[in-house]
Amino acid sequence: MTVSFDLTGRTALITGAGQGVGAGIAATLAAAGAKVYVNDLVPARAAAAADELIAVGGAAEPLAFDVTDHEAVVGALQRVGGVDILVNNAGNAGGDGWPGMVPFVQTAPSEWAPFLQVNLFGVMHCVHSALPYMIERRWGRIITIMSDAGRVGEPNMAAYAAAKAGAAALTRSVAHEVGRYGITANNIALGTMRTPLSEARWATITPEESKVVLQRYLVRRPGNPDDVAGLALFLASGAGEWVTAQTYPVNGGYSVAL
Repeated sequence: MTVSFDLTGRTALITGAGQGVGAGIAATLAAAGAKVYVNDLVPARAAAAADELIAVGGAAEPLAFDVTDHEAVVGALQRVGGVDILVNNAGNAGGDGWPGMVPFVQTAPSEWAPFLQVNLFGVMHCVHSALPYMIERRWGRIITIMSDAGRVGEPNMAAYAAAKAGAAALTRSVAHEVGRYGITANNIALGTMRTPLSEARWATITPEESKVVLQRYLVRRPGNPDDVAGLALFLASGAGEWVTAQTYPVNGGYSVAL
């Protein structure tokens, strides 16, 4: 039996890949041979990230669009002729990349919308737009980056958790629908991450606050993009061909899964 992580000849779209976790996944898939379309809401950030991949020998192209705009997503996939691998990474955890801790009863409907638009509807738009090409090719990989907040339910971040849980449920449902076409769909649930978007928060946090944040983690540090990229490569490759409709925590032991 030969297990291959080689993605030569495959194309991959990673949303929100201009920085952080998405950029880490993009670099790993490009190193495995895939042509990577680097999506970001900010065109300059997508272009810069794509240039970095090209500089180290990867095949990459920027593809800037807003995942909350269904027509924009459809148009982007049409321009590149579809992709083999879709990584739903674009997310909204709050203005500084750190979900606000507020009891649900103290929130207003207007505050829920940004979480739902990006974390749930953004995933729906991308999956809906990418699937026809995968079905036609009889091959595809869908990987949705969610949060442990949505997997186990976290207090004081209900809207964010609900949106992430909804995206995970969508991914599992789609897995049931398209498995017969050789398409797999899985989720990766993240714990607390340290990325450029959340760096301002980490830079100002006191040692005492850091201890409170990390005390439930068996590996007492925040996650980083490299912690996620290896599992994403496995799920995107031929090695993960018989793995679908699952959710895998990458969380330093914050919560356990059976």
